[in-house]
Amino acid sequence: MYRSFFPRDIFAEFDRLQRDMQQAFDLAPTIRGMGSNGFPALNVGATPEAVEIYAFAPGVDPASLEVNLERGLLTIAGERKGVLPAADAKAAVHINERFDGAFRRMLTLPDDADPEAVDAKLRDGVLRITVQRRAAAQPRRISIQ
Repeated sequence: MYRSFFPRDIFAEFDRLQRDMQQAFDLAPTIRGMGSNGFPALNVGATPEAVEIYAFAPGVDPASLEVNLERGLLTIAGERKGVLPAADAKAAVHINERFDGAFRRMLTLPDDADPEAVDAKLRDGVLRITVQRRAAAQPRRISIQ
């Protein structure tokens, strides 16, 4: 996609603005799932033993991250500081596509998720949250007598 550093065509800018607004309010599912513009980006999967959540949050200070689980609702919150020059600096920013500021993502976990068995680890900008399933909910083989 072509984006000029110094826009001169006002109609092209209106077209870009309309596409951005449409994408922000587009709730139709895509191949990537619902809500394609959230930060941090999430991958969610499940095994018979656990639910795995990967939150991709490069540049986030681990001290600013907060993971809560309450009544089956997992909340990931935090803040990423900006890296742009100060407002009083004599520098112009032409494109800023990197998200900075406070964020909050919420996920509903399955009923068999065990709130007492949650593990969260941050490594190389990827937050991995593992929520174990209750032992009673895990599949087991029944022997025939």
